[in-house]
Amino acid sequence: MNDLVCEHEMVLRMPAVRPGREPFLSVIVPVRNEERYIGDTLDQLLAQRYDPRRFEVLVADGGSTDSTREIVADYARRHPQVRLLKNEGRLSSAGRNVAVRASRGEIVLLVDGHCRLDDPWHLAEAAGAFARSGADCLGRPQSLDVTGAAAFQRAVAAARLSRLGHHPSSHIYSDREGFVPPQSVAVAYRRSVFEKVGLFDEAFDACEDVEFNHRAACAGLRCFFTPRVGVTYYPRATLAGLFRQMTRYGRGRVRLLRKHPDSFSLPGFLPAAFLCGAAFGPLTALCHPLLTVAYASIMALYALVLLLFSVGVCVRRRDPALLPLLPLVFATVHAGAGWGVLVEAVAGKKPAVSAPMLPAVLPLRQAA
Repeated sequence: MNDLVCEHEMVLRMPAVRPGREPFLSVIVPVRNEERYIGDTLDQLLAQRYDPRRFEVLVADGGSTDSTREIVADYARRHPQVRLLKNEGRLSSAGRNVAVRASRGEIVLLVDGHCRLDDPWHLAEAAGAFARSGADCLGRPQSLDVTGAAAFQRAVAAARLSRLGHHPSSHIYSDREGFVPPQSVAVAYRRSVFEKVGLFDEAFDACEDVEFNHRAACAGLRCFFTPRVGVTYYPRATLAGLFRQMTRYGRGRVRLLRKHPDSFSLPGFLPAAFLCGAAFGPLTALCHPLLTVAYASIMALYALVLLLFSVGVCVRRRDPALLPLLPLVFATVHAGAGWGVLVEAVAGKKPAVSAPMLPAVLPLRQAA
């Protein structure tokens, strides 16, 4: 009976790719100091129900100071489809470019070293989605994994899943399949995409994927979104780590705006405006009693919004332990994103157009 169930499951999950005609996939994994997670990520990739002769895993290490490189090297010795590459540029954008140049795949798929691919059909589903949609790019949901997590990490995951904790126009937490703008979700590409728009801009140390996807959108390339290739990420475990993460995102947003003025989105810059108001409001409030009332009212309204959203999240998730943490997590998300925007706006420089930004000819290499 169990054999019949497994066989039935395999039929249901069989992607829209002709047997024996599976496209060769290049899975790119840029890493730096990921010793805690990289082994699990590689195990899940190697356990995929996809012909092992039809995919490769390219891990680009950006100078890890922990045991990440040794772990990956051990996998590479035992599994011929795993290759360890050196990322001299250290940043994720540079690591992606190193791996794309070395890749052989008809399809290039990006996976971070701290994400989980619990579905053994992940690669097969990705290939099938390209086949049935005819799209140039593939997007996926990227939720946060809270398996066995402490209350704080559960709060981070819950906050980032809500509209108050993430850009409201993003499809990254959607569960609907269809064509969408590629900016926030595209993570897999036909090789022709790189030939048309170039590589990742190595002046970016955050939002390099959004910038690349923006160029893809401007080139008229289509992105198909499917929850069938979703992955999960580990939430930040401390407020300091969450603040640093959001600061990087905020700085990346400004760099994106400098390079592509048409990428402006008001929600992305509201945290910076609010942070300025919160910081300088007390000074202006000294000028007139009405300004004092206005400042106090705005801050009270913000606190009320945080509380109401936090209560709503706790009710939906049936997790009352999150209530004391969620307002603080929301505030940290907003403060970090706003601080990043302000720092980059004052101290940042316009990203230079480097060689990887120029149209790159990346012919398909002969796959084994």
